[in-house]
Amino acid sequence: MFDKVADRYDLLNDALSLGMDRLWRRAVASAVGARPGDLVLDLAAGTGASARAFATAGARCIACDFSLGMLTKGTGRPHPAAVRFVAGDALSLPFADRAFDAVTISFGLRNVADTARALAELRRVTRPGGRLVVCEFSHLPLRRLNALYERYLTTVLPAVARRLSGNAEAYDYLAESIRDWPAQRELAERIAAAGWTSVSWRNLSFGIVALHRARRPG
Repeated sequence: MFDKVADRYDLLNDALSLGMDRLWRRAVASAVGARPGDLVLDLAAGTGASARAFATAGARCIACDFSLGMLTKGTGRPHPAAVRFVAGDALSLPFADRAFDAVTISFGLRNVADTARALAELRRVTRPGGRLVVCEFSHLPLRRLNALYERYLTTVLPAVARRLSGNAEAYDYLAESIRDWPAQRELAERIAAAGWTSVSWRNLSFGIVALHRARRPG
């Protein structure tokens, strides 16, 4: 599915989010706090849009994704030398234990078949004291407002995507996966259950997106 939308993926993200995806990426970069000498894993990296920010900060970044179509699109674009693209499965990451100073996944955790296993894998490849940042679609705190948002997801979003991409099915899936995804507190509990500590979150865009942060215990 992601291979099929790779060519226009970034354009659609920008259009469907009304440009807010750029603000979300900046929030992720700030939360990760990449420093010169750090090694950062950007999981579900897609075409590498987020990875550039980590390299700009002086870190080395591995942009890892399951979709070869996304990676092919990403490697065809200019990127800093500090960004390296690697194909990999979130449930069995092709990296050594304790390899990364920080790990992050944006809008990809809800797409894996086993959330707990993916969070455990991210913990495995993070050094003690290392950082986790999860940016994911979430739920608005006010029930009526959230109901309106879900109506937008199930009606407006696929219609716009159909005109722009010709692949509305992928965006039907997007709406369904967001609706079924746990709310902020439940996701924080899942992260803690996977062995992460100091778990916190903050809402972006009124809760359309939530940014969760945690540490691997030392």
